[in-house]
Amino acid sequence: MSADRSDGWRGDGRVAADPWPLPRDATVADHLVQRLACWGVRRYFGYPGDGINGMTSALQRTAERAQFIQVRHEETAGFAASAHVKYGGGPLGCVLVTSGPGAIHALNGLYDAKLDHQPVVALVGHTALTAEGGGYYQEVDLLALYKDVAAAFLAQLDHPAQVRHLVDRACRTALARRTVTALVLPLDVQDKPAVPEPPYAHGYYHTSSVPSSGPTVPPAAEVRRAAELLGGGERVAMLVGQGALGAETEVREVAHRLAAGVATALLGFTAVDHREPWVTGAIGLLGTRPSWDMMRDCDRLLIVGSNMPYSEFYPPPGKARAVQIDRDGTQLGLRYPTEVNLTGDAAPTLRALLRELGPGPAPTRWRETIAAATSSWRQAQRDLAGQSADPVNPQLLFSTLSDRLPDDVMLAVDCGTTTAWYARHIQVRPGMLASLSGTLLSMGGAMPYALSAKFAHPDRPLVALIGDGAMQMNGVNELITVAKYWRSWADPRFVVLVLNNRDLAFVSWEQRSSEGTPMFPDSQQLPDIGYHRWAEVLGLGGELVGSPDQVPGVWERVLSADRPVVINALVDPAELMLPPHFTADQARRTAAAMLRGDTDWAGIVRRGLPATVAAFRPRRG
Repeated sequence: MSADRSDGWRGDGRVAADPWPLPRDATVADHLVQRLACWGVRRYFGYPGDGINGMTSALQRTAERAQFIQVRHEETAGFAASAHVKYGGGPLGCVLVTSGPGAIHALNGLYDAKLDHQPVVALVGHTALTAEGGGYYQEVDLLALYKDVAAAFLAQLDHPAQVRHLVDRACRTALARRTVTALVLPLDVQDKPAVPEPPYAHGYYHTSSVPSSGPTVPPAAEVRRAAELLGGGERVAMLVGQGALGAETEVREVAHRLAAGVATALLGFTAVDHREPWVTGAIGLLGTRPSWDMMRDCDRLLIVGSNMPYSEFYPPPGKARAVQIDRDGTQLGLRYPTEVNLTGDAAPTLRALLRELGPGPAPTRWRETIAAATSSWRQAQRDLAGQSADPVNPQLLFSTLSDRLPDDVMLAVDCGTTTAWYARHIQVRPGMLASLSGTLLSMGGAMPYALSAKFAHPDRPLVALIGDGAMQMNGVNELITVAKYWRSWADPRFVVLVLNNRDLAFVSWEQRSSEGTPMFPDSQQLPDIGYHRWAEVLGLGGELVGSPDQVPGVWERVLSADRPVVINALVDPAELMLPPHFTADQARRTAAAMLRGDTDWAGIVRRGLPATVAAFRPRRG
């Protein structure tokens, strides 16, 4: 990382203090922007309003040093700020929204950041101090509204002398705890004269903008205990999550040393090369059969930076002895009865573990079994993707995309059936970036993520994978944002794949398999929209895919296009998403839904049989 980046974020992980001097006539808002820049905040996602007029005026005065990204909705701003950190845009995400409705709208995106442990500072406009408590327009109790999402630190700025210490504490807390913090900014205070240096007197603070050091390596004795426990196993499994990002080399070396198989949580997808035979892929309801089998059969488990909550996808209690690594000690031992819990950053902790493990073992039968099962599973998924559907098999779009992805591509994935096909077909490899709303599992996250990723890396191609439900939520609106900004990107490639099946398919399948009730058309069916035509109206590219023969060619065209392109893919709503362990109870409930008159019963039969055969394909080895 360059030492002279324009955002002031240095290669040693710190920010140059006081990146520019404040003029004598600076306002509180000017001081806020300058002090936030000390912490690396140079990009603000939001939507304007009179509650933040002081802040937008300050940003206008510092346009060469800070950037305001105008999205179409404040919820997008929250998602984008979370994604800003996930895609390496900077150390902190920042949301700037107006009072009342703006503050309310932003909450969903901010909860995404909180649940996925991303450091984000929310700046929320508020009623003028002189009008508070009088039932003024848009007056909402913001301290009450934000007390959960910003529980780690929440404060209202009531005096210019508070700017320095409130900004420092909000940023330091967000970074140290990897969470959301918030500052409530009354309108009239924003325009008051700045107080860059509070008085040296009782009741004032002089704080530091130097970030705190983070946890590094656990005590040597604990690392040695972990090495002894793991080294005594014959069938070692690893589960890696987003805490392993940045430790790709160390994860690979530890896996080789232990002759382990590696499963990934979705947020940790880019921590490993999914082309490797010992990488079993995703874990959980949308995961792979090899990941399920590996967890059932292992005798040792190493969890690195993951807090995947589905307990039934871990080894059965008493089956495996386990070690966990996480930088947050409060997250250790929450999902499985681990015997050694190591609080530390993944990369240095894994390096310390490597020193204790000694030379690696010879290739084992365990790894051969994992490789055979993984190869069989991948072939079964390719076979499924190649089968005919009505009109297009959604899996075909993903299986044909995987090998065509540029090495430096960024992927933004929405919540729904797109998540399942991404998890099972896209083989992420080193150099790629990919993320999604991993814990909140909110629909509507992919387009904000895609926008944020593109602002973080305007010279890299991007592919957003979105269902029609999420596209109708906010995607069609945020295409306007794409149209507003795309000409400023060095690489104009911004591909949006919309799976248009006219059905909230993921929820429909959940109803069938968990409730035993048929798809409810009034709730689940969606309007059929010409997404590609809307893109063309905005001056973007549009592609309609209604036949499997069109799929390979469309990827070739859009990945070499000279502008953003939307693919409107007409796909089969009956394509079955079976979990890696499809229980008899789930099968019985799905059958009950059909018997109760599910409107797509014929499609379920047509696509369900091959999916079931593939799910229970015998393991090789």
